[in-house]
Amino acid sequence: MKFTFTEKKIKVADELRKYAEKKIGKLDRFFRIESEAFITFDYERGRYKIEVTIKNNGMFYRVTEATSDMFATIDSAVAKIESQIRKHKSRLSKRLREGATDLEPRAVTLEPGAEEGEQEFRIVRTKRFPIKPMTPEEAILQMNLLEHTFFVFRNSENNDAFSVVYARNDGGYGLIEGDE
Repeated sequence: MKFTFTEKKIKVADELRKYAEKKIGKLDRFFRIESEAFITFDYERGRYKIEVTIKNNGMFYRVTEATSDMFATIDSAVAKIESQIRKHKSRLSKRLREGATDLEPRAVTLEPGAEEGEQEFRIVRTKRFPIKPMTPEEAILQMNLLEHTFFVFRNSENNDAFSVVYARNDGGYGLIEGDE
């Protein structure tokens, strides 16, 4: 597992980094392919906060935890993310098609258009990510896992059509599919 550490408003000792690597590194047993862990340490209002994001094969697992002791915060975050990984892997295995968690993502980059009418809009951030084929149910699980309100994917049930699932205000989900 590859680790990337970020510190906000706090200086973290090497001992704490090693402890985090050891604890979070144990989660690697859930994955077949090497994963990346992004760990952010923060200090807010007398509490130590940690955000752990694990990226594996196009899937993201994220948890944020805050307590008064940094070691306890790491332990709590690892327990939560392990529970999250188990829950979603078993859900994918039981309810969805076989091998849903084993797909290799296809890289697709989205470039903003540079037409005349769009010059008045200012793009302040661009994200690039692989858009992998999946079912709408898998996309909803991924969206909920990331705690986002929408998720872009290629719909494997509709000839890999470009699609978006989104959370509706009434508690349901919507699906937008592209025409090709």
